[in-house]
Amino acid sequence: MKGSYVVRNLRQEEMEQLTALTASEGWNPGLKDGAAFFKADPDGFFVGLLDGVPIAYIAAVNYKDQYCFVGLYIVKEGYRSQGYGYTIWQHALRRLGALVTGLDGVPAQVENYKKSGFDYAFRQMRFATTALAAKKSENIHLMAKEMMDLVTAYDTLVFGTSRIEFLKAWLSMENAVTFVAGADDGMIEGYAVLRKCRQGYKIGPLFADNDQVAEQLFLACNEKLPAEESIYLDVPEVNASALALAKKYNMQFVFETARMYKSGVPVFPLEKVFGVTSFELG
Repeated sequence: MKGSYVVRNLRQEEMEQLTALTASEGWNPGLKDGAAFFKADPDGFFVGLLDGVPIAYIAAVNYKDQYCFVGLYIVKEGYRSQGYGYTIWQHALRRLGALVTGLDGVPAQVENYKKSGFDYAFRQMRFATTALAAKKSENIHLMAKEMMDLVTAYDTLVFGTSRIEFLKAWLSMENAVTFVAGADDGMIEGYAVLRKCRQGYKIGPLFADNDQVAEQLFLACNEKLPAEESIYLDVPEVNASALALAKKYNMQFVFETARMYKSGVPVFPLEKVFGVTSFELG
C-alpha cells in the first residue's frame, strides 16, 4: 500500500457515496437503500481513506449480538489487489469477533472467504422478468401502520433475529410498498416489499408460510407495476418452492451469490424465504 490509508466509521451522510459506487458497479441498489441500511447498525459501516480520499467500503452489521452480516464490500477500480480491501475486510471482521456471521459473496471469491473462516452454505439466485399482468388476491393487503408489530414479529421469526430499526426504515421508504398476507385474525401469513431501484424494481423480502401465499404476494407486487417494468427476485436455491415460483412465471436467471457463514450457522426457516431482503445485508 502507498500513502496514508485510514479506516474509519462511515457517516450517515456518506451512505449515498457508497450506494452510488455500488450503482456504478452494476449492483442496482434501491433508490433509498442507503438510509435504511444505516439504521440496521449505525456503527457497522466503514470507509477506507487513502490520503483522505475514500477508496474502499464495507458493512459489518451486528443484529443485537445475535447474528451479523458482512456486505457492501467494495474497492474502487484502480485500487484493487493492493491491500486496501484486505485491510478494511480485517477491520470489519475484528468488529464482529466470534459472533455468527453471514455474507453473500460472488462465486469467484468463495475460496478467499474460506481463508477467513467462512463456510459455503448454499447458492442464492437472482431471477428477472418484466412485470406480469396480475390481479391482487383478497388475502393480500397494503400494510397499514397498525400492522407494523405483526410484520416485525413475523420478520423476526423468518430472518432469525430482530432487526426492528432497519425494518422501520425499510418499510417506510419512498418509492416502496409493502404487502401483507392475512392479518384478519391478528396473525399474518407473510409479507413482501417492492422497491424502486436504479433499474426496475426488486422484491425483498418475500417471506411466506407456504407457496400459495408466496405466489399471492408475488402477484400483488406485479400488479403494482406497468407491464414494461423489470422486476427482480433473489431466491435461496435450497427453497425448491421458491425456485418453482420463479420457473412458473418464466423468470430468467441473471446473477448468483454464495451464502456463507462463519462461527456457526443461524437457525431460521428457509422454507419461508421466497425472496431475500438484499444481498447486501442478508
